[in-house]
Amino acid sequence: MPEKKMLVVQVAALGWELVQRHGLELPGLTFQPTASIFPALTCPVQATIRTAALPAEHGMHCNGVYDRRLRKPFFWEQSAAQVSGSRIWDDFRTGGGTVGMLFWQQSLGERVDWVLSPAPIHRHHGGMIQDCAGRPDTLYPRLRKALKRPFNLMRYWGPLASPDSSQWIAEATASLMACPAAPHLLMTYLPALDYDLQRYGPSDPRCGKAWRQTVKQLTLLANAAARHGYELTMYGDYAIADCPGGALYPNRILREAGLLTVRPVKRMAYLDAFHTPAFAMVDHEIAHVYATSDAHRAAAADVLRTAPGISDVYETGGNGPDLVAVAGEGHWFSYRWWDSPREAPDYAAHVDIHNKPGFDPCELFFGWPPGSVSQNDRRIGGTHGRTGPGREVAWASTCLEASPGSLLDLSRSLGTWLGAPL
Repeated sequence: MPEKKMLVVQVAALGWELVQRHGLELPGLTFQPTASIFPALTCPVQATIRTAALPAEHGMHCNGVYDRRLRKPFFWEQSAAQVSGSRIWDDFRTGGGTVGMLFWQQSLGERVDWVLSPAPIHRHHGGMIQDCAGRPDTLYPRLRKALKRPFNLMRYWGPLASPDSSQWIAEATASLMACPAAPHLLMTYLPALDYDLQRYGPSDPRCGKAWRQTVKQLTLLANAAARHGYELTMYGDYAIADCPGGALYPNRILREAGLLTVRPVKRMAYLDAFHTPAFAMVDHEIAHVYATSDAHRAAAADVLRTAPGISDVYETGGNGPDLVAVAGEGHWFSYRWWDSPREAPDYAAHVDIHNKPGFDPCELFFGWPPGSVSQNDRRIGGTHGRTGPGREVAWASTCLEASPGSLLDLSRSLGTWLGAPL
């Protein structure tokens, strides 16, 4: 069996400027900047890290996928089969190494030995049963018992999202490393720094508490890794920027141009995905536009290129979206296609990450009436997705020596380390 062990920690929103502003010192680690990949979003980055490939190859172009046959977007679906390509640990496992993934997106069904991911059961009459899917099936009960509490999905996303989610994951990761049969490569994900940075923006002093709690969690993991003989690699997936310019509405623009059609239901306006000439599936600063013909694609490109606040619109020429639009610095994309609150679909007022055809950061705030989420886009303070100067992420490792030019290079370095003699 292999002697070497590695803990890989992806930290949501661990941007280099944030590290420079607050400082981050952990035993045995010196943090440095590197570039993320485009788009700088959770699922594309995680897919790149596990495959050493870019989104055009592994297929995760954003946090959602669009099925052209079903005419339906799917956000935050967890099947590992969505990520194409070989894994950087394939040869490592063939040689006897074991691999674990905790709370990574698209990890269910992954070619690993240990996996844990939130998997709630949504009741037909409303509400849900909180649960996590694990492999082996004893993993979640074991961790729940060791931590003396279950994982609270309400702290993972929604108006109650808080550092408590990352605290549970950090403690669970440390507990798993202490097991005699712990995986040799263990990959974990801490999501919670992202929440307040999105709510308020990274320049807001209210984000200080989330930063301090994140540092405590990283310290916990660094100490546990050293105690149990693990090398350690930590990195951020994207850098969040302030967005004082507010939201942009590509679907409103398309609708006003006659390129997006809706289905009226009890005065609400639902996207008519089966007949609409074009629509934008948005994700923070990135919008993926899908059109039904070359003419509609060209028309959509024309109206979006002339819209204030959109910095770039380009054709992909691949098997992903027809167009990619990028919000200008200080802006983000909202999925909304309506102006009147009366037209808002029922799901707009709820945490509904699977039915909304785009990411909705307003779900981080309570709305009115009680029990609903906000529909006020003006409340959002931070966003991400762009890359370039000022958007570098932080990384550090106890064993990887070469400084990567990007997270793609970091993935290749991890693969090289895993493939070296045991």
